[in-house]
Amino acid sequence: MIDLRTLSRRGFLNMSAVGAAALAMPGGLLRPSTALAATLPAVAEEDAVIGFGHVGPITDEGWTWSHHQGLLAVKEAFPKLKKVIEVENVPYSADATRTYRQFVSEGANMIFDTSSTGDFLHDVVKRAPDVAFMECNGHQTMDNLGWYYLAHWYPTYVLGVAAGHLSKTGKLGYVASFPVASVYTSTNAFLMGARTVNPNATLQTIVINSWFDPQAATQAGTALIDNGCDFLFGIMDEAGYLQVAEKRGVWAAMWNTDIRRYGPNSYVSSIIIDFKDFYVDQVKKRLAGEWTPTENLFGMGKGVDRDAWGEKVPADVAKAADAVRDKILGGWSPFVGELKDTTGTVRLAKDQKMTELELYNWDWSVEGVSGLTS
Repeated sequence: MIDLRTLSRRGFLNMSAVGAAALAMPGGLLRPSTALAATLPAVAEEDAVIGFGHVGPITDEGWTWSHHQGLLAVKEAFPKLKKVIEVENVPYSADATRTYRQFVSEGANMIFDTSSTGDFLHDVVKRAPDVAFMECNGHQTMDNLGWYYLAHWYPTYVLGVAAGHLSKTGKLGYVASFPVASVYTSTNAFLMGARTVNPNATLQTIVINSWFDPQAATQAGTALIDNGCDFLFGIMDEAGYLQVAEKRGVWAAMWNTDIRRYGPNSYVSSIIIDFKDFYVDQVKKRLAGEWTPTENLFGMGKGVDRDAWGEKVPADVAKAADAVRDKILGGWSPFVGELKDTTGTVRLAKDQKMTELELYNWDWSVEGVSGLTS
């Protein structure tokens, strides 16, 4: 059975709509319009309390570590803050509600839920109208609640192009956490990029039901290579399958941070995420009395991007992938039909372009992806 507390980190399969406003180009910070809400009053820096709740440990070198860097940036930008509260390993349960209630009781003026605890957070939001809340990978706004996330599918597509060039077999492997929207989007974008180079490329996915499990990720990586995959990708918070790739002499791309030291010969790149500027900006607005709830989706180059290429990546491969990256930064989207699912059913008509909201909520696999249900 899947533990629902872990699903919250990057979203559910069936996500509620977040608004009908059109979303703009893939390269920028996207801010759909929201209902106007009154700003909260200004608060002096020396009186302000800011809270961060994380799904995992700040030592994971991945998702939570990246949010912790944002917290450190806030501390540096506002050294006179009365208090910064940080709690790791917040569960997806009533314990999350208790955690955020404790933040409020300690005088928090602004609270960041860095991994979407959904209704467990929303219960607190409704009871604390004078506190500003921001929910990462959230899907609802209130008078004092906004959300933010990353359009990771664009740099993932770029890495897929590189994989298409580097793979000799056309068999790609993916270590997945859960069958959630971020994983569907990631696997689909990766294979779509690869298929621009090799139309016959396939992607085998193994779901390990965890965001952080080095042993399971290692086993999954080993099984994928044993099945003939010569390029591994995934959405994990540790380097398990990169270490396997290094030992077995295949390529690998990662998520969250630059962890090439665990596999310098196999490392191709990583999806790099950066929340520092966003957190500093949000706290600045809260202190100034200028904060209002917004919906924020960071585009490529605005908080999410590919990492610098690995040392062993051939220059021509890097050049080919970066040419696609440049097109995306210029406003081009590769997510255009016709697209079929794994049963051959047309899900996106020819020349129809997926919206950012559809990409955010993707819950089916494209042709060529195995291991996830459609």
